[in-house]
This record gives sequence, C-alpha cells and structure tokens, in this order.
Amino acid sequence: MSEQKETLRPTPTAILNPRLDVNFKALFTQGTRGSYIALQSFLSSVLGRKIKNLALAPNEPAVETTSNMQMAFDIAVTFDDGEQADIEVQGREYDYDYSVRAEIYAARMLNNSAKKGDNYNNKKDDDASKDDGDKEKKAKKIPKVYQISVLNFHFKKGDKSEMLWYTMRDQHGGELAGRLNVIFIDLLTIRKLVGTPAQKLTPLQKWGLFLSYADDESKRDYVNKIAQSEEGIMEAEIIAQTMSEEEANWWRQNSRQKFWEDYYADRAAAVEKGIEQGMQQGAQQKAIEDAVMIVKKYKATPEAAAQDAGAPLDKVLEALAAQPAPAQA
Repeated sequence: MSEQKETLRPTPTAILNPRLDVNFKALFTQGTRGSYIALQSFLSSVLGRKIKNLALAPNEPAVETTSNMQMAFDIAVTFDDGEQADIEVQGREYDYDYSVRAEIYAARMLNNSAKKGDNYNNKKDDDASKDDGDKEKKAKKIPKVYQISVLNFHFKKGDKSEMLWYTMRDQHGGELAGRLNVIFIDLLTIRKLVGTPAQKLTPLQKWGLFLSYADDESKRDYVNKIAQSEEGIMEAEIIAQTMSEEEANWWRQNSRQKFWEDYYADRAAAVEKGIEQGMQQGAQQKAIEDAVMIVKKYKATPEAAAQDAGAPLDKVLEALAAQPAPAQA
C-alpha cells in the first residue's frame, strides 16, 4: 500500500483565504487575462463606473514565499486616464489610527502624480483646451488618486456602511478638488447579506461576499452562484482554485498567519507581565518598540516594521541605531 502524501491543504477542495493580504494580492496580479478581468471588475464595483483600461503600476510582485515578511502586499494600479489606485486588504484591526495611514498613502500617490508642468486648474474645460493647435504645450491636468482598503472590521464603530468614501470638503460639505480619495469597504457589514440571491446584490456586495466566503466550504454553492453572475468574480474564483492546488501557497498562507499570531501573542504576553517598557511613554513609544521587535525577531525591514506597528520611521531608525551590537563569538 502506497503512503498517502502529506499536505497542508485541509481538504482536497479547500480554498485559500482571500482576505489574507498575500492571497488577495495574488488574485489580481497574475499577469493573465483572467486576473486583469477580476481587477477591472473589482475596481468598477468600488468606483461605480466602468473601467476600460488599466495597468499594474511598479510594485512588489506577488510572492511565492513569505520568508521575507517585509514584502508589500498592496496593489498599485494606473488607469488609462492617468488616475491611480492603491488597493489593499486588512484582515485585523490595529491599535493605531488606520485612517492616518490610509490618508498618508493617498497623499503620497497624489504628490507623486503631480509632476512639474501639470495644470492645477480643476475646471473641466479651460481656455487652453480650446486651442487645438497648441496641444503639445498644454499642461496635463492632475489625475485623481484612490486609496482603497478592504477591511475585515468596522472602520467607524457607529457607522456600519458598506463603503465609506472620503474626500476633502469644507465645513458645509463642499468638495475641494476631488483629487484625493480614501475609500473603506466594510466586509463585516456586507457579510450580513449572505444568502441574498445574486440578482438582488450590487457588484460591490457580490465582491464583498466572495471575499468573505470563498474559503468557507459550507458556503461553496452560494459563492459559485455569485461567481456565475459576475465574470470578474468567476475569474477570481478560478484563480483562487488554481492557487489552492499548490502546496507552496498553503505553506505561504500558514507562514503569514503564524507570523501575525506570534507577533500578537508576544505583545499580549508583554502587556500581561508588565514588561513592555513603552506602556507609560504613550502610544507612539509603544509602537516604536513594537517595530524594533518586529525587525529583530522576524528580520523585517525598518520600513515594513514601522508601517505594521504604526510608528514613525525616523524614530524606529533611531531606536535601532541605539541597540547594542551583538556580542562577538
């Protein structure tokens, strides 16, 4: 009798968790037609308009291993009209203000997209655009940017909206230029719609339910019906099934999950024992120490550790520089 090969896949039909950042990114960054259609469909469901053409912007590629936990798992996209989007999923709520992080990401995108010579005039039609004979000299208008976060928690405790869309507005609600957009999608709220017939769901609700239940075998038939009603989700489901057949992807998922489990377990133990030195120095100092711990224990880069802990990078670098050098053997 031949021995059965050991596998990390729980069952022969189990699907990887699409709410895990590494898997979420992999769905949309395969470089295939199916992955392109899935990304196009997802963005259309969020922005409420048809996305004709888009391209993945330079960013960290979808990884085959999580031995380097400092890899970036957001998705950078540029539309054919120059607009940009940064997409990421957050599976757990952090103890820092996530809105600050999202706003900074959006501001960085807007700053990077505003090149010298761009037209700051926000009017749809200006005098320069009427001069067809001087097109090469016309200044290009600055495109909009979107920071899109798919959250597996409520961003605002008192607001259970499926999506929150922030722009810069005055005290009377008047929009400024509309160039900077921060969008939060609440999976917990959308999850309450489970069981609703696919034909009664919006595209955003379909995507939220797919991401929420694609890995739940008890909801497999329901998720399949949703996928059959939306081409982009169908392509995402096919990609998820294909990815789930690879043993390396289960190792990658387990490693990523263990990383965060160990990280939060270490923090909880430190708080319980009263040995976390930064507890009385305020939230920022605690975040700095958390970042230093991530760098030392998990070999992450200072940049990634600062981001994960919600700490100022310059302070993290100072703290690391102050660490004693390892003893020579």
